[in-house]
Amino acid sequence: MAVWPQNPPPLVLVGPTATGKTAVAVELAEKLPGEIVNADSMQIYQGMDIGTAKPGTEERRRAPFHLLDLVTPDQPFSVSDWKERAEAAIHGIVARGRRPIVCGGTGLYIKALLDDWSLAETPADPAVRAALRAEVAQYGAHTLHARLQAVDPVTAARLHPNDAVRIVRALEVYQVTGQPISAYQQRDRASRPARPAYRIGLTLPREELYARIDARVDQMIAEGLEDEVRRLLDQGYSPTLGPLRSLGYKEMIAYLCGESDRTTAIEKIKQETRRFAKRQLTWFRADPYLTWLDVSAQDSAAVAARLLAPLREQSAL
Repeated sequence: MAVWPQNPPPLVLVGPTATGKTAVAVELAEKLPGEIVNADSMQIYQGMDIGTAKPGTEERRRAPFHLLDLVTPDQPFSVSDWKERAEAAIHGIVARGRRPIVCGGTGLYIKALLDDWSLAETPADPAVRAALRAEVAQYGAHTLHARLQAVDPVTAARLHPNDAVRIVRALEVYQVTGQPISAYQQRDRASRPARPAYRIGLTLPREELYARIDARVDQMIAEGLEDEVRRLLDQGYSPTLGPLRSLGYKEMIAYLCGESDRTTAIEKIKQETRRFAKRQLTWFRADPYLTWLDVSAQDSAAVAARLLAPLREQSAL
């Protein structure tokens, strides 16, 4: 995108899973008016709706969403791909005279966008990448994650052991250049100023967050997560694909394959989601530009109203 909007800058709404980011974004989009740019790395996949808490029909009726359902689970999709599409979406939203609202919990996406990483300049080698993907299929992403830990502990620390796409990319860069991808990212950040944005992080006390996570998982099960996962497998998607190794899908696949019982699978999803939320908080707390908002015991309309008040005071609308 040639010009980053500054007057007013985009709103960026982040935070751990189950803090109600999407509902708040919808309220803001109606009132500003604005349009929502998805920054959840799992919601880009078609057919993965329930397990990713993708916005439903009513939410999409109330507000325009961008960058949902972009690719099938077996198609490669990088941070660079998302950044390019996010910039194009933001440009279009501004051209229509509306406010971009970037909303999601994938910290790497947010950082790449707001720090304007030049990801396309990072070295690549399709042959090396293909070989690494073959290793993932044979041995599992966790095996390559252990290798990444040895050569690039900074990147390994922020990636889940099942995040095959990003693990492969990090190892690809290291094998091609002999340098960790984190070194490239560090140089990139040092050379580019942060883009203006009104950055808000939603947070909750731990007990309330965990209760919401448990309730969300129960809701996903009630809405048919098991059937969604079975349908993806029936369509021929391999359970070794990165998206199907993600939170919720991996545990449900283990149940469907007879490796665990249903109750154990559900409890495992809750446990892993709580751990995931802790990792999200660790990531976002490192952002010095974030303004944190405790949203305990408040509905989405009340949270949106709290966010709009200071914006109006700053004449940012």
